[in-house]
Amino acid sequence: MDLRLNDKTALISGSTAGIGFAIAKALSTEGARTIINGRTQQSVDRAVSKLSATASAEVIGFAGDLSTREAAVELSELHPAVDILINNLGIFEPVPFEEISDESWMRFFETNVLSGVRLSRTYLPAMIKRNWGRIVFISSESGVQIPEEMIHYGMTKSAQIAIARGLAEHVAGTGVTVNSVLPGPTESRGVSDFVNDMAKKQSKTLDEFETDFFKSVRPTSLIKRFASTDEVAALVAYIASPLSSATTGAALRVDGGVIKSAF
Repeated sequence: MDLRLNDKTALISGSTAGIGFAIAKALSTEGARTIINGRTQQSVDRAVSKLSATASAEVIGFAGDLSTREAAVELSELHPAVDILINNLGIFEPVPFEEISDESWMRFFETNVLSGVRLSRTYLPAMIKRNWGRIVFISSESGVQIPEEMIHYGMTKSAQIAIARGLAEHVAGTGVTVNSVLPGPTESRGVSDFVNDMAKKQSKTLDEFETDFFKSVRPTSLIKRFASTDEVAALVAYIASPLSSATTGAALRVDGGVIKSAF
């Protein structure tokens, strides 16, 4: 399917690995000029090199911590306008509620929520002026079913869903759409590291750990496995395209059926 992205520029925050990298790969393969982002120049250069091998358009890198205002300003000065903004930057960490410090609450909010708020505030006005644009927040099923082992993470994912809906209301009647995408448990780099570590601690193979995880931790999953990053990226690529013009203000699930609701 031609997603009609050949004349579009896309920015994906936190895109040197995992879901963000898969999204960048999907968009660049479809012909979008793609700006990828990571915290270090080394990781950005490595990702640009990998993507350039399969991309149908220019791939550009920006090294900077977009959880900070300074990096967001620097990025906007280098790239003052984009057609597609994917707010993917995020962190997660299983921590008992009693052990989550004030500093951790603020770090999660700055990284997972304010990074997307700042970028959206920067790029939305030009989208409205051109009467075309796509903003996508990569949220999580954890924004609906808050995990008791990561309450601070779940809070940020709920906030992203709310912001996306509010922005969609804000741009109603224009050619700009705003949506959130809710992946379920996904085999991204961070999750893979966590799974490998937990499997070793429990003296289990990866297959045994995956089976037990979906039996006890995410029992409502219908696919009973971790999704691939490419499966998530496929939905995001469509939502970022002109073909999705009637989809806005939505919380779109690619969660493997974890959320036990028909709506």
